[in-house]
Amino acid sequence: MSPTFTSFSERNYRIFYAGSFVSNVGTWMGRVAQDWLVLTELTDHSSQALGIVTGLQFLPFLLLAPWAGAIADRFHRRRILLVTQSLLLVTSLVLAALVLLDVATLWQVYAIALAQGVVTAIDNPARQSFVSEMVPRDKLANAVALNSASFNAGRLIGPGVAGLMIAGYGTGWTLLVNVGTFVFVIVALALLRTADLIPAPLTRGKGAIREGVRYVRNRPDIQVVMLLVFVLGTFGMNFQVTTALMATQEFGKGPTEYGVLGSIMAIGSLTAALLSARRGEPRLRVLLLSLAGFTLSTAAAALAPTYALFAVALVPTGLSALTALTTANAMVQLRTDPLVRGRVMALYMAIFMGGTPIGAPIIGWIGEVWGARWTIAIGPIAIGITLVGVMWWIARQQNVRVSYESQRSPRITIEAVPVRDTVTEPAPEAAR
Repeated sequence: MSPTFTSFSERNYRIFYAGSFVSNVGTWMGRVAQDWLVLTELTDHSSQALGIVTGLQFLPFLLLAPWAGAIADRFHRRRILLVTQSLLLVTSLVLAALVLLDVATLWQVYAIALAQGVVTAIDNPARQSFVSEMVPRDKLANAVALNSASFNAGRLIGPGVAGLMIAGYGTGWTLLVNVGTFVFVIVALALLRTADLIPAPLTRGKGAIREGVRYVRNRPDIQVVMLLVFVLGTFGMNFQVTTALMATQEFGKGPTEYGVLGSIMAIGSLTAALLSARRGEPRLRVLLLSLAGFTLSTAAAALAPTYALFAVALVPTGLSALTALTTANAMVQLRTDPLVRGRVMALYMAIFMGGTPIGAPIIGWIGEVWGARWTIAIGPIAIGITLVGVMWWIARQQNVRVSYESQRSPRITIEAVPVRDTVTEPAPEAAR
């Protein structure tokens, strides 16, 4: 089997992947339909309302992370996913029914977004750590990358299909299609062979939340990764808001063109996921280099004078963003003790997605005051400053030397510097 798809040799992972793929397509259709509903049907192109609904979806990640992680480590993750996916199906059905009956209001969309955010906050750490139960450790990085490929293949297909369905049949029927896709992942979970799973030890007793926080506090390598994904998630990964504003306000486009932008970005994201699946151990230098590429590509997108050039700039943006996220996710999972992996992944998701309730309303306000282009431009500014600070910290605190080679193919090297004193052993390598 090709190294890119080596995890497919595991039966449980193949089944789970297939169900998740269909569900991911539906999820992206639902997101586009929800955003279009808020932006054009319930408000007069209010970027602030769009920022609020996005923030409500991700606020629970920030507030519930410790408890969600403790749940993921205390109960069987397959059972957790069966419950959460069923609840997401029900809430999605309620939203679709309200729209089809033409009684949907903005506050109802806010309430459903918050409810789905609560369920998803519990679902995500269980889903992230469940991958390690379906594949052995030597295939974990590959499985994480393939999960990203599935998510972004859904992003490639979903927005384009949603744009066509909204234009042809309306937002209500598009939301209803999303409801049906949840059935696929629920069936996939039911078909898994539980005897073939590799369950992590379940935690018991009090103090589980404090133990997870203490574990991360004593791991500076994980802290650096979480800092980088926090800035990326808070200021850079607000495409749910920024592409909608650029399509409607800056370029005057309709739902089809807006949906196409999500699919175009997914071309780069899907490519990055497949490339990541071929790599072995995730490296910090790959994370840093991809974030530098994200800074340059999003700056180009913010300055793009036409819709076509903006769409082209989204390809390297998706490529660099997904490379960074896949690398960061695999680094945290592989470097974390299985006993606390659920809690650490909950904190990771809280840091990454929990920043959205902070960033999305700010991005929406920036769009109202300064215009759509600045909603994108704030990302490369924040990430560029953070990158400089992290590189300086690595060089000073971790006793390493950072160098950049531009000849032939660009390459960042981070290597240990020997300590010149009475210590006989060389300094440990802080990151690769």
